[in-house]
Amino acid sequence: MVTGGGRGVGRAIVERLAAAGDDVAVIEFDPAALDWIEEHPAGRIVPVVGDASDPAVADRAVAAVPSPLSGWVNNAAVFRDAWLHEVPPGEVLALIGRNLDPVVVGSAAAVRAFLPQGAGAIVNVSSHQAQRVVRGALAYATAKAAIEGLTRALAVDYGPRGIRVNAVALGSITTERSEAHVAGLDEAGAEHFAREIRLLQPLGRMGRADEVADAVAFLLSDAAGFINGVVLPVDGGRAAQGRDPEEA
Repeated sequence: MVTGGGRGVGRAIVERLAAAGDDVAVIEFDPAALDWIEEHPAGRIVPVVGDASDPAVADRAVAAVPSPLSGWVNNAAVFRDAWLHEVPPGEVLALIGRNLDPVVVGSAAAVRAFLPQGAGAIVNVSSHQAQRVVRGALAYATAKAAIEGLTRALAVDYGPRGIRVNAVALGSITTERSEAHVAGLDEAGAEHFAREIRLLQPLGRMGRADEVADAVAFLLSDAAGFINGVVLPVDGGRAAQGRDPEEA
C-alpha cells in the first residue's frame, strides 16, 4: 500500500515495488494522477481514489489488495503553509493535520491488518525539515517532526507483535514540482538554486525519486528484518553537514 502514489516520489515507490513482483494498491486523491496505471507493464497496481486521511478510504484500500498485506508506505503530503502571526491558530492546526492525519489513519489501518498475521512493515516519509526547518514552513515541519515521533512510538508499541515501523527523511528530491520550479527561474535564479543545492547536500546534487524508492523497498523487505524505529536520512548527506558561517 502506498498513499499519494500517483506522482513524484510516491509513484517511484509504487513502480519499484511492482517491478519486484509485489501487488501494490495506491491511494490517490486526484484521479488524473492515476492515468498511467492502466497501461503500466507490471500489471500489479490497484488504484484507490480517495483521501488518505479518511479511515473508510484506508479500509477500502486494504480490501482491494489481492493478497495479505505486508507493507504500508505513508507518503501522501501537502506542501502548503502559513505564518503563525497571519492566520488563526486553527488554520495552522488544520494545515499540520493535512500532513499528519493521513499517517495516523494509514498506520492504524496497517496495524489492524498486520496484527492477525503477526508481521508487517510500515515506512513513513518524513523530511529533513523535521530536524532542520526552512523558514516559513512551520506547519509542514511540525507535521514531519510529529511523524518521526509517531514512527518511534509505533515501533515500540507494535514491535513485540512483529510489526516494524521506520521512516525515511528526505532531502531535496527531483520531482515534477521541483522541475517546474527550476524551469520558471531565469538563468541567474537557476544557477543560485543549483549552488544552494551543492552547498546543502554534500553529494552536490538533488536526489532522484528512484533512490528514495530503493531505500523504502529495503526497509519494507526481510533484509531489514531487525531495523525498527529508525529515521533514515535519504538526503545526500544533508543531515550530517553543518554549514560553516565563515564560508560566506
